[in-house]
Amino acid sequence: MPVNPYLMFNGNAREVIEFYEKTFQTEPAEIMTYGDMPVQKKEIPEEVKPLVVHGRIFVDGTPIMFSDVTPGMEYKEGNNVNLTVVSDNVELIQHAYKILQEDGKLEMEMQKTFWSENYAKLTDKYGIHWQLSTE
Repeated sequence: MPVNPYLMFNGNAREVIEFYEKTFQTEPAEIMTYGDMPVQKKEIPEEVKPLVVHGRIFVDGTPIMFSDVTPGMEYKEGNNVNLTVVSDNVELIQHAYKILQEDGKLEMEMQKTFWSENYAKLTDKYGIHWQLSTE
């Protein structure tokens, strides 16, 4: 079960992805914008639709994921790096979710999303940002 970096940017994630593609001579990135997302409960503002909700490149086999900060979320250095755990072990992900939220801050409760049956986002008591997801 690898732990992968997830880098957040302030509206320039696509530029950063292209920079790292060139730097590490990767295959073209997988990129999804907010506008590409399936229908949401809230309407996505037009100015947000071209922003990157998820991008991924592979550097020598290791995935690095990217996103522009969620609209309404303040961008600041320190909140722009997340550790992401993706596993097919649902019990492990749920256990980590329970432990990491103790004295931490829950940003998105464990829930079904269009990309995962179990997804959560939180900050642990040490200030480390985590995304947990099942495959």
